[in-house]
Amino acid sequence: MEPSRLDSFRAWFADYCRSFYSADEADNRNIRLKEMHTYQVCAIMERLAVALALPEDDRLLAAAVALFHDLGRFEQYRRYKTFKDAASLNHATLGARILTEQRVLEPLSPEERLLIGKAVALHNVFRLPDALDERSLLHLKLIRDADKLDIWRVFCEYFDLPAGERPSAVGLGFADLPECSAAVIDAVSRGELVNLTALRTLNDFTLLQLSWVYDLNFGESSRLLIERHYLERLAATLPDSAEVRQAVAAVRTYARRFGGVAG
Repeated sequence: MEPSRLDSFRAWFADYCRSFYSADEADNRNIRLKEMHTYQVCAIMERLAVALALPEDDRLLAAAVALFHDLGRFEQYRRYKTFKDAASLNHATLGARILTEQRVLEPLSPEERLLIGKAVALHNVFRLPDALDERSLLHLKLIRDADKLDIWRVFCEYFDLPAGERPSAVGLGFADLPECSAAVIDAVSRGELVNLTALRTLNDFTLLQLSWVYDLNFGESSRLLIERHYLERLAATLPDSAEVRQAVAAVRTYARRFGGVAG
């Protein structure tokens, strides 16, 4: 892929996003959230690519995957007013379909189109499939890490806002109750990923996001997480109980060890 092709993709994406804004400011907050999320994921992807010393071809492909990874979110929200896939549709599958239907990737080689489409379609799976070639696996791992890192930012900023100014779709409709589910706390303490189907409350959703630390693929991702203090900021929104503190400590210990950070 030529660098100029990435520039044209960025211009296309900006135009595509503009088509979803309306006179409804509540809706615009949610659209703006996903547009800005995309640009932040692109910036994180560039940092990961530099840290891994990727060759230029892979850096450009990774940038394109980051740009398009959440393409389906915009149409998902317009149709259903939610970012919860279980209550609407799989946004990743939708995004890959939009890329195909609108022939966005047509100027690329068949191999490049396949890789980007696959990364977009699979970036949100609970577990990566086994039958992936080495290059596709690399790009899936990159986008999954970059995506997580910015979702942590989004959630931290969500909790910083007054309730009336929060993008309505961020919490996926989970009840903002003071408790956490014991099974979710236990899973995080054991070093396990939490499945979305196990959640009952917004606190559970926060714990699920903390469990994503166990699914990071690159030490640089863990170092970014620590550098930006996302764990501490998210943990501060949870109930102050011994069980929650134990779960948070398990996540923090894992993150520091995986990232090779002392202390």
